[in-house]
Amino acid sequence: MILVTGAGGKIGATLIKLLNGASFRGAYNSPEKLVAARDRGLDAVHIDYARPETLEAALHGMDTVFLLSAGPGYVHLERNMVDAAKTVGIKRIVKLSAWQADKEPYTIAADHRAIERVIEASGIAWTFLRPNGFMQNYLGDAATIKTQNAFYRQAMDNSVSFIDARDIALAAFKALTTSGRDGKAYELSGPESLTNLDTANILARVLGKPITYVPVPAKVARAGMQAAGLPTDRIDSIENLMGAYETGIGAPVTPDLEGLIGRRAISFEQFVRDHIAAFQ
Repeated sequence: MILVTGAGGKIGATLIKLLNGASFRGAYNSPEKLVAARDRGLDAVHIDYARPETLEAALHGMDTVFLLSAGPGYVHLERNMVDAAKTVGIKRIVKLSAWQADKEPYTIAADHRAIERVIEASGIAWTFLRPNGFMQNYLGDAATIKTQNAFYRQAMDNSVSFIDARDIALAAFKALTTSGRDGKAYELSGPESLTNLDTANILARVLGKPITYVPVPAKVARAGMQAAGLPTDRIDSIENLMGAYETGIGAPVTPDLEGLIGRRAISFEQFVRDHIAAFQ
């Protein structure tokens, strides 16, 4: 059986739908999402990464774990999950990691690599999924795209091979349910590398109206995040990530996703068409 952590999020919820018919248990941090899952008839449990006893209880009867980031402080917290998995006798961990984590080019990647090392040293069979930036992040720009025909992003000229979160969930499904994945790390990109100007042009073409990308200076972006109440360490990690992407590390298009899921990755244009109601 498979324990799916982060079952209430975009990737976890989609993964659970794909696992329909398979033996799995959904692990939820949110009490509200836990109740909703149980109301749908799912085998669902509450976990708190800071309370190892909840992790061991959730892992009882499982042999595989899909490990999704535990959120702030996740290096320490995900280590708790790995320790609990060892105690219970879990056989496999499929971890959702970060783009180019093995190279540690930015803080978030280095943190994920730290957990990868813990898993590697655990003696448990592992598979690492390292996705690039999510297309779904553009849904956060939907309001200004609808009302101003524009989206605002920290200034960056380099391209990124954005990936659809639905493809990440499918990659996780394949890694969890097919053999030959142990000891492998997959760098997951979308099918094309796009700049913010490219995505603005695609949005314009699909929506049938001009869409403008408005570059935001780094200092202004930081002030906006501070005004929104983001913690300083979170702001610092975002700035660090953006600085790394400004060097072009997000541009490569890899074959790993297609090799794993057996089809071409979802394009940004298809993503926009599939979510057109959010942008109109």
